[in-house]
Amino acid sequence: MISKKAFEFSEFMIQVLNVDDVGAVFEGKITYHDSCAALRECHLKKEPRQLLSKVKGLELIEMNDTETCCGFGGTFAVKYEAISTAMADQKIINAESTGAEYVVSTDMSCLMHIDGCIKQQNKNLKVLHLADVLASGW
Repeated sequence: MISKKAFEFSEFMIQVLNVDDVGAVFEGKITYHDSCAALRECHLKKEPRQLLSKVKGLELIEMNDTETCCGFGGTFAVKYEAISTAMADQKIINAESTGAEYVVSTDMSCLMHIDGCIKQQNKNLKVLHLADVLASGW
């Protein structure tokens, strides 16, 4: 299981430091994927979006079913590969329907899984971690 610490960055920035604008600049359209761990274990929903809303040049477009699992889920992807892949495929369809160029999340496992399926399908969609977006433009 991924440590809760991996998701606390957004919460720490906003709730502890009271910082939601780090001066980032990112030209592009993104859609955000809520990871299961961020939502259910860390209760992070608005914080990543609040940080993204302050990034200059970035357009955030919400996808359908953003809170639906991407299908990775630790050993789930190994035990139930067909179901896991179908879930990622649906996530990619939802992301593409927004017209976004990037899928952004706080969970590297989700991003790795989604990116693998994107590459298998030769799609033009890219994945980025939230921290990469916030560190851009410096």
